[in-house]
Formats: sequence, structure tokens, C-alpha cells
Amino acid sequence: MIRALAALLLLAALGLSPLSAARAAGPEGALRDGQVLRGRFVQERHLQGFKAPLRSTGQFVLAAGTGLLWRAETPFAVTTAISPAGLSQEVDGSRTLDLPAARLPFLQRLYAMLGGALGGDWSTLQKDFTVTRSGDARHWRVLLTPRRAPDPATLPFRAITALGGRFVDSVRIDKADGDHDDLRFLDQSLDGGPLTAAERTALAAAGT
Repeated sequence: MIRALAALLLLAALGLSPLSAARAAGPEGALRDGQVLRGRFVQERHLQGFKAPLRSTGQFVLAAGTGLLWRAETPFAVTTAISPAGLSQEVDGSRTLDLPAARLPFLQRLYAMLGGALGGDWSTLQKDFTVTRSGDARHWRVLLTPRRAPDPATLPFRAITALGGRFVDSVRIDKADGDHDDLRFLDQSLDGGPLTAAERTALAAAGT
């Protein structure tokens, strides 16, 4: 569970938002407070011992300064809400998890990384990762590798690779145990909000 939550936040920091990387090699610009990024995702988890990847699809909503909603639709309906206050999860409309940030030190750390990335502060990520950028504004690649050995409790990754243009098109997460996740992001749009009433309610309840 911890690994999945860490991945969600790092995806928000690296892969779901138009970060302000070097203008020649990275997404177009940082999200500003009040802006909302929406889109769909396809995630394939490649696990050792399984012949075929585990596939899930759904939607995401990333609201700068507010939080992230990650809604898996198939094969199961699971909504995860992450905010500075903590995390909550619903399965088929029933609340199954509430974790305040105070109980998850790693969540506070990763949310700080998210905030730095959304603000275009690459130094926030560079404390923990070596950031390698290549390409140009239309076709770029960003590779993150941990500066320390992967920690299963906080940063359980060997490398994260993001590819894209205006937005991030795909992300590969190589995990410390040899598994990896492939994600594709589709139908992305950026607007000035506001969040819907249901989205505001879900994010306000995260961690409470």
C-alpha cells in the first residue's frame, strides 16, 4: 500500500502535471494555484510471477494547491484522494481508508516534493533524485534516479522515466523489487477550475 501511495504522489509531481522543467526539455509550465489538470490513465503493473500485466483504467484530477484525485474505474471502482491533510480511499462508494498526514511521515515528505514540482522548484526533487532531462519542448524525456538506495517505506523506486510534449504522455516506474509500472495519460486538459462539488468534498475529506 505504501508503495502505491508513494507512486501516486511522485506521479503527481513528475508525471501528471505540466512541470516547469528546463524550457528546452520538459512540460510546458508549472500549474498555478487554482488551475486544474484532468485526464484519463491506463496503468499496467508488471509483477514477477505473473505472465500478463495487471491493467487498470480511470481518471485523475490534479488541483494545484489542493490535492490529487485518482479514480480507478476498471477492474474495480476505487477512488483515492490525497491532500496536505492526508489520504482517504473509497471502494464502490464506501470509505475504506482514512490516514491523516501525521500518521504518514513519508506522505508529508512526498507532498512537499509535489508542491515543489508544481511550483517549478526542481531543487525539491533534486534533494532525493538525480534529474536527467533530454529532448526539446515538443518531445522530451525526464529520468529520475534516487540518490540513495531505494527505501521500501518511503521511496521504493530504482528509476522513474517520463516522456511527453505539452503534458506527460507516459511514465515508467521501475521498483526496487524488480516489478515495474507503465502508465499512459490520455485526453488531458488544463483549466482554471473550479472543482466540482463532489471533487471538493472528496479532497476536503482526505485524511479526516
